[in-house]
Amino acid sequence: MKGDRLGGFVGPEPHFRWRAHEVTRLEGFSDAVFAFSVTLLVVSLEVPRSFDELVAVMRGFPAFGVSFAILAYFWYSHVLYFRRYGVQTGYAAALNCALLFCLLFYIYPLKFLFSSLLGGELASADGALVPHQARALFAIYGLGYVAVSLVFTLLYAYAWRLRGVLELDEFERALTRGSLGDYVALMAIGATSVLLALLLPPRHVGLAGYFYFVLGPYFTWSGRRQGRQLQRLEQAQSARRRQ
Repeated sequence: MKGDRLGGFVGPEPHFRWRAHEVTRLEGFSDAVFAFSVTLLVVSLEVPRSFDELVAVMRGFPAFGVSFAILAYFWYSHVLYFRRYGVQTGYAAALNCALLFCLLFYIYPLKFLFSSLLGGELASADGALVPHQARALFAIYGLGYVAVSLVFTLLYAYAWRLRGVLELDEFERALTRGSLGDYVALMAIGATSVLLALLLPPRHVGLAGYFYFVLGPYFTWSGRRQGRQLQRLEQAQSARRRQ
């Protein structure tokens, strides 16, 4: 399959030729920011000195695990984008810096939200969040989620605009359109959660958080749709070869 091999390097994507293989200064700087973000998620920087301290630290690990998984998803999405397209223009660098800024903002409500939901820490100084605090928390978290998704949307829109310069083939164009659509959907889901947090009555504000479970069905549908599209392209390519 075209795109499997480039200069002796075998990429992990069967339908996408990676256009960058070396870590650039832009990616190195980004990795440093991602690493710093992980340190902000750490449950405790000190080794527990008593069993009670150990138990307190262990209570925070479920929240740390979920937050780390979300951050790792965005990190791999970043790696995938710059490996796929290899763009090093000023505009791409500006968007990358905007992404890192948004992530550093997003990391605080991310950690606070899951620490509160999973019981690792108290939701507020007085205990459980009151309705207006919960409303603000879901809104702040959602805005951070929308901001990160927006930057990825702009990055993929930029790659699509450069499809001719990058010489994207039909498979790569389909995957680029699919990724662009996915990030638009992520923005829509995050924005809907923000609206729910702001508009729902106090007793139903928690639904703003549960709305993110829509991500599971969406990505299941999106993955199957894109898989069928790639299968049709493969069949069309095979038919052309037989002619």
